[in-house]
Amino acid sequence: MSGTPVFKGSRVPVTTLFNYMSYGYPLDEFLEAFPSVEREQAIAALEMAGRLMETYAYDTAATKTAAVKDVDEAAAG
Repeated sequence: MSGTPVFKGSRVPVTTLFNYMSYGYPLDEFLEAFPSVEREQAIAALEMAGRLMETYAYDTAATKTAAVKDVDEAAAG
């Protein structure tokens, strides 16, 4: 799969789950279409994506806050 993350024990790329979800398909339809993926695997992938988004949002906010502080200090300087 050329480095593309897949669900363990399958050849199903994890991005396929996100594509299904983005088109509004419920998790059960994804699981029916890809029986080699277990429900627990799909839920774990969704939870991991959620945690990554929270981390990204936090890191982005912290970076922006630091940049604004630097600009404010330079302007006051």
